[in-house]
Amino acid sequence: MNRRFIYLLLFYFLPISLFSQVKVGAEQTELYFPFLKGKRIAVCANQTSMVGEVHLIDTLIATEIDVVKIFSPEHGFRGDAEAGALINSSRDRKTGIEIVSLYGKNKKPTHEQMQNIDLLIFDIQDVGCRFYTYISTLHYLMEAAAESQIPLLILDRPNPNGYYVAGPVLKSQFTSFVGMHPIPIVHGMTIAEYAQMINGEKWLKNKDTCQLYFVLVENYTHQTRYSLPIPPSPNLQTDEAINLYPSLCLFEGTGISVGRGTSTPFQIYGAPELKAGEFYFTPKSIKGVAENPPHLEKKCRGENLTAIADSNLSLLKNDFTLSYLIQAYQNYPDKSLFFNRPDFFDKLMGNSTVRQMILDGKNQKEIEASWQDELEEFELLRKKYLLYNDSSE
Repeated sequence: MNRRFIYLLLFYFLPISLFSQVKVGAEQTELYFPFLKGKRIAVCANQTSMVGEVHLIDTLIATEIDVVKIFSPEHGFRGDAEAGALINSSRDRKTGIEIVSLYGKNKKPTHEQMQNIDLLIFDIQDVGCRFYTYISTLHYLMEAAAESQIPLLILDRPNPNGYYVAGPVLKSQFTSFVGMHPIPIVHGMTIAEYAQMINGEKWLKNKDTCQLYFVLVENYTHQTRYSLPIPPSPNLQTDEAINLYPSLCLFEGTGISVGRGTSTPFQIYGAPELKAGEFYFTPKSIKGVAENPPHLEKKCRGENLTAIADSNLSLLKNDFTLSYLIQAYQNYPDKSLFFNRPDFFDKLMGNSTVRQMILDGKNQKEIEASWQDELEEFELLRKKYLLYNDSSE
């Protein structure tokens, strides 16, 4: 067969998402600008809320849309606050618009804060992980919108971990801001799909329903590998970190550093006490990113996972795994001190079973088998709410 003909065949049968430009919801202004005219608009946004090279807020104001309020999530409107740092309400320096923090005194907008608003917009880049708190902010915004009878428009964005589902499903007794609903660690949904599930499963207070509108992503399926143009938070700076985040974030409930205070957070892990690993690093204080990271100014020993992550997104394969956690536990000299924040670890994991199984010396295969039934049930539930093709064929 002619070689040129083989190449043409390959081109023809490759998924369209590899050749068509992904166009996020915010960029499709022709679909939602007419809907905004004459309305008082509040926007939940951060540094990822871009329309091409221009921020969504600036784009709206430039077209004389009446933006009356900005709601900001964890890390703030400009994305320059470290994880867990409380954010005060303020005014945007550029536009003078009031910014209401949803990671300060209150995580849910108050009745007073919802006054004089005709429509809410949510446009924030997520990473598809249960304990990444932007979806918790979404929940509370939906709840406040439902109570005030204000519709919510979601400008959808791709999920960089949206091609698979993994991990245990959250048990209700471990509900917190880092896990509000019975979903697995990697849920495989976009923000719009997740909002549909919140509504459909009646997870809002008093089983309320929020009136939702969507602008979906063009040329996107759940098999599309998407590189984020802007880091979604200060410590997720690369595709590798975003891909490794579901696995490495579990270390935040242990004595192991995930590299906060280095140039490669969530791509490395280690601790001064670890007795294995060929990689060494020393966390430093970095303003607005990690001002007081674990093991500050202490030499840590561990693993550098950056080399494992292929820079070619089509080959990148660092799906959720317990292997790093179990290996670190096995190499930790005093195992009674490994889980130094057991309550927080259980909230991240969504149960206390996994921690106990690790303490009991169970292997990775045994532990992962413990959640397979509930994961399969979730996969069936997820299919009801998908808005994009989920097939790899």
